[in-house]
This record gives sequence, C-alpha cells and structure tokens, in this order.
Amino acid sequence: MKVETWLKKNTFHHSQFMDIEKLVELKKKKGVKISLGLPTLNEEETIVSEVVVLRSELMENYPLIDELAVIDSGSTDRTCEYAKRYGADVYQAKDCLTEEGSYVGKGESLWKSLYVLKGDIIIWIDADIKNVHPKFAYGLVGPLLTDDEIGYVKAFYERPLAVADGMHPTGGMQPTGGGRVTEILIRPLLNMFFPDLGGFMQPLSGEYAGRREILEQVPFFIGYGVETCLLIDICQKFGLEKMAQVDLDRRVHRNRRLPALGRMSFGILQAFFNRVEALDKIALKDELSETIRLFKRHGTEYLFDINEYKAVERPPMATIPAYQKRRQNLK
Repeated sequence: MKVETWLKKNTFHHSQFMDIEKLVELKKKKGVKISLGLPTLNEEETIVSEVVVLRSELMENYPLIDELAVIDSGSTDRTCEYAKRYGADVYQAKDCLTEEGSYVGKGESLWKSLYVLKGDIIIWIDADIKNVHPKFAYGLVGPLLTDDEIGYVKAFYERPLAVADGMHPTGGMQPTGGGRVTEILIRPLLNMFFPDLGGFMQPLSGEYAGRREILEQVPFFIGYGVETCLLIDICQKFGLEKMAQVDLDRRVHRNRRLPALGRMSFGILQAFFNRVEALDKIALKDELSETIRLFKRHGTEYLFDINEYKAVERPPMATIPAYQKRRQNLK
C-alpha cells in the first residue's frame, strides 16, 4: 500500500466512533475484551482525572473497557495511592515477571503490561493528559472494532506549547508548537529510512492501541525509543495496511524543557540506530555511545551534565514461557 493511499484510507477522526453504544455492541459481537493501561511515573497531578473520566464513562456508563490498570515505574509521589483509590488496578513494573529482571522506563512498563493485562485489545494512554476525554480511548479502539484488517492504531493531535516571552511574561499557551522532537528529529528520520511510515503525523504519541496477537509478536525497547521502534517493527512484520491513525483534535500536557528533550532524543536515536542496523539499512563501524553530555553553568564555569542511556530491547512477549503459561491459564 502506497503511503498516499494509506493516508486517505487509514486516517480517521475520533468523531467517527463517538457512538459508544455501537462500539459496545461490536465488542460483544466479536467476543473480545478490552484493557486500558496507563504507564505512570509521578503523575499525581493528572492521574485522578484520567482514572475517573475513563472509568466512569467507558466502564460504568458504557461497558466498553473491561479493565483499567496503572503500570507504575516506581513513582515517589501519590500516583499509585490515588489511582487505586479511584478504581484502577495498580501494578509495579518491577514486581511483574520478576524472573525476567527489571529495568526503568516507559517501554518496560508497556512490555510488562502485556503480561498483566487480560484483554484481546490493549489501549495505552499516557498519564499526564490535562484535557482527558473518553475520545482518547474510544477513538483509538474504534478502528479496531469496525475494521478487522486493522491491528494497530496511533493517535495524533494538535499539541499546544507553553511559552514565557515578551508577550506572555508570566507564561501562556500557543495553540501549536508542541512535539518538537517529532518534527525536527523523528519524522525526518522515518521519511529517510522508512518512507512508508511518513504518513504518521505523531509517531511519538503516547496514545495507541493494538490487538494482542500483534503486540505480543514484536520487541519493546525499554526507554524513549519504544514508540518509534514499535511503528517500525509492526510495519516490517505485519505491513502498513494493518496500521492506522486517529485524530483526537488536541492534547494538553506538560511541556518538557530543552535539556530533557535532548536526553529523550538521545535515547530515541540509540534505539533507532540499533534497529536500522539490525535491518541492514546501515552498518555501524563502532558501538553507539551510551553517554550524552549536556552543559550546565555554575557561576562563570561550564560543567558537563552527564547522562547514561543503554538501548535495552525486550524480546517479543510471546516468547516468554511465563507469559505463554499465563495466557493458556486465562483461556
């Protein structure tokens, strides 16, 4: 499928799926269960609204979601306390699949959530959304319930950017401008190495959904590279026609500062170049550095702010014996 054809055929708007009763009927007809996972790390400011809105609208008012769970990466605030209080199941990633060891990172939480969540369809939504709405879930699951050929769905949206300048000296919001790493790094790289993925408007979006039989067959990088490499691996293994994207209009969340974006970009690049080398698209003569040196100023002196990142890749969950046993027991 050419990317131009894909863009027209497999790009949706959340309003196409706002008839939640119809989605519930389709879910029952197809005999599938749907799980919603929220990967968290110190999200006490937004976790309550996300759990309350999604649970009340999509589990209590409409039984679209069968399971809502937080998979936490070691929060030191009240994220887990609040999530449990308002009705979410709460898991610590380090306590899941302990025989496989433990790493810190969003990708690790997503990978382990495949083990703990029971659904045939998995929805993942970031836990820092300030304008949470049920569309963040039903918009993603809609294409999966209405089209059996689609197996993986990504969100895209406008991303406002917090600013503090001459016009907004105390801070304000401009309607667009978020997603800086996406626009200046990831989309150019994908267009260069994987042009079939050039139609994805938000390849780094933290909201996506997929069928278990697809998600369990691909590896997961433990850190920032997980979203990019999931796109690459699913496209390589299952084809672009199995993938789709949904417009959720607008997403408001905390904007990261430039040093944090630099660290994020470094982690993504590590995973990306590991993947393109594994696919024989390039040949690296030396191992990739695991150290990024940023700068910080102390008086008149400039110092290095040194961060270490390693591109650890978890194998497809379907290859893990404990997962195989758990899935067999759930049947």
